[in-house]
Amino acid sequence: MFALLGLFTACTGSDFTVTGIVADAEGLVLYFENVGISSVQTLDSVKLTAAGKFTFKRARPSYPDFYRLRLNNQWINFAIDSTETLTFAADAGTFATSYSVEGSENAKAIKTITLAQLDANQAIGKLRKERDGNLLSDTAYQTQIARVANEYKEVARRYIYSTPMSTAAYFALFQQIDGLLFFDLYNKDDSKAYGAVATSFDHYYPGSARTRHLHNLALQSIKIIRQQRQASEAENLPVNITEINYLDIELPNLKDEKIALSSVAEGNVALINFTAYQSEWSAELNMDLAELHAEYGKRNLVIYQISLDADVHLWKNIASRLPWICVRDPESVYSQIAALYNVKQLPALFLLDKKGSLKRIEDLNRLNDDVKKAL
Repeated sequence: MFALLGLFTACTGSDFTVTGIVADAEGLVLYFENVGISSVQTLDSVKLTAAGKFTFKRARPSYPDFYRLRLNNQWINFAIDSTETLTFAADAGTFATSYSVEGSENAKAIKTITLAQLDANQAIGKLRKERDGNLLSDTAYQTQIARVANEYKEVARRYIYSTPMSTAAYFALFQQIDGLLFFDLYNKDDSKAYGAVATSFDHYYPGSARTRHLHNLALQSIKIIRQQRQASEAENLPVNITEINYLDIELPNLKDEKIALSSVAEGNVALINFTAYQSEWSAELNMDLAELHAEYGKRNLVIYQISLDADVHLWKNIASRLPWICVRDPESVYSQIAALYNVKQLPALFLLDKKGSLKRIEDLNRLNDDVKKAL
């Protein structure tokens, strides 16, 4: 028992090492990156020689955290908890799929989960081609999509419910397809998976930012399910902290200062807009928002606009001319935040009223009326 508890306590003071060999990668650059909750940070890199050997060393994080090795457009995900050394062996051509790893059972589990996610993406890509070629009806397509997604979730659930305190369970919970999470926050069965991992992380890592983030998601899931009159299922989730009404967002602005939605929404009505300035409709939408800002900006309306543009220079040029809060998600179309808000297409707008209740704007033609009503 004491050994198990020791395995999951916060780590302090020591380093961890990531080492290995990548075959057939001479002249290629291997990047070592930290995968945060809402962004990816490059920590180190090395230009590989013919031998393909690499070694990265960093201070061990206070709480379990996620990292990846990136080669061209392929990457290997892994986590660091109590591990001191991870050793990888991979080939440049099949870097993300056929690698081996030693030193961490969680890293091996993450590989299994990754392969299941890749299989699901390939299967759904094939189904999409069949539908687009009129070889599959829309009804059959949706049925097959659900089947493929459930096959992934069957793999993921093995880790989520057997070792919910593990980094593998956390990783399994947040895998995506087409920018959307496999595990739907607002599905009563999937919600139990969020509750299981959230409760375990609260017990083992109470000071972790990931724990707080996971709690917010689990509680938001409970709230929505209750609103859908499924309170009996939601109440079975063993999550016991103060309830919140919306998912907070914290992203960098033009000055690279992280601006939290909660910090500007308190006491105001917040209009949240997921957008892409490179889209043809962006200019017209910003004109509409400018009218709202001019009319209601002094009446406690705050506009919190989230750019998913891949081109950071385009975003900066346009955002610098806008009078409201402009932030950017560096994950672009792979934004986990957009996925958690169930954004399926752009633009997407939400109204957060003064009581903290969130409403999706379904009809842009009624945006002015919705804002006025919220104020």
